[in-house]
Amino acid sequence: MAVLLALASTGFASSPLLAAPISLVTRPPTARHPPTPRRAAPPAMSPLADAATVCVIGASGAVGNLVALRLSERYRVRGLVRTAASARPSLPASVELRELNLLTASAEELEAAVRGAAAVVMCTGTTAYPTRAWLRSREDDDLAGAVLRALVRSQFDRRAAVRLLDEAGYNTPNNVDDAALVKVLDAWGKAGGVRERFVLMSSIGVQRREQMPFPILNLCGVLDAKASGEAALVAAAEAGGFAYTIVRPGQMLGGPYEASAYAGSLFALEKDSGMQEVVLARGDTLVGDVLRSTVAEVIAQTLETGSALNMDFSVVNEKGNPPSNQELRERLAAL
Repeated sequence: MAVLLALASTGFASSPLLAAPISLVTRPPTARHPPTPRRAAPPAMSPLADAATVCVIGASGAVGNLVALRLSERYRVRGLVRTAASARPSLPASVELRELNLLTASAEELEAAVRGAAAVVMCTGTTAYPTRAWLRSREDDDLAGAVLRALVRSQFDRRAAVRLLDEAGYNTPNNVDDAALVKVLDAWGKAGGVRERFVLMSSIGVQRREQMPFPILNLCGVLDAKASGEAALVAAAEAGGFAYTIVRPGQMLGGPYEASAYAGSLFALEKDSGMQEVVLARGDTLVGDVLRSTVAEVIAQTLETGSALNMDFSVVNEKGNPPSNQELRERLAAL
């Protein structure tokens, strides 16, 4: 009980990322921060050529798994996962799976994992507050004890306690959303080959960290970590000459999904949902919920169409039917 009281009094909780019902909160004002500047993209990068190799990092996650499934129809997909057994049942045999822990993998292991990839899609993430997602392994189950020890050592300074957990190798926002992304970017650069596109699944609120309700989500620094990772991606793209896309989903809902229900469109996985209209907007300006199947479809189409190059955009669902492929492509092209 003492541990739980300590956690509650310092802003730690067991809620997952974006667990606050932000769709029910009054819409925050438009972001004071401008969208990530858009650079001119080399025409050769649009769209990604058929049969190109795409590395999907986080292919065992709810969104990453759908992205790998969807892209496998057109590209050679290599999925990086912690446990292949959790991803394989829903993916075709053509998808190559490699087991890798981004936090502990060596530079050489990471370079080998991304070598030959024309595009990288990063769908990793962790929770905003300490949950089982922060555990270093399935055998490591004393998260409450680790958090309490970090709080005591930091004299109950929340951010200092999180830094101690960072240093101990837990799956904290800084380690997952920033440090791991930087490692992947560095490895992709050193692996050689033609680099064309990097798509990062981030979050709404990153550029509105000081506007409610986002400070609540940022108590342990998840939005700060995402902002740092995004900045590293933009800098690497500018230096390396490849295009980037940052996708900002709202609060993600939906799933788990049955692979047998897939029939060429991820929208069909939510055929009984009345909230499949897709709303896109440049920058970090939207608030609302979004289905994981919608996020995966949008990510896939950015690669297939070569749209949304060198920009960030938000995506949410509203009441209505899903757009046709052509309608979604037109909306992406109009960003």
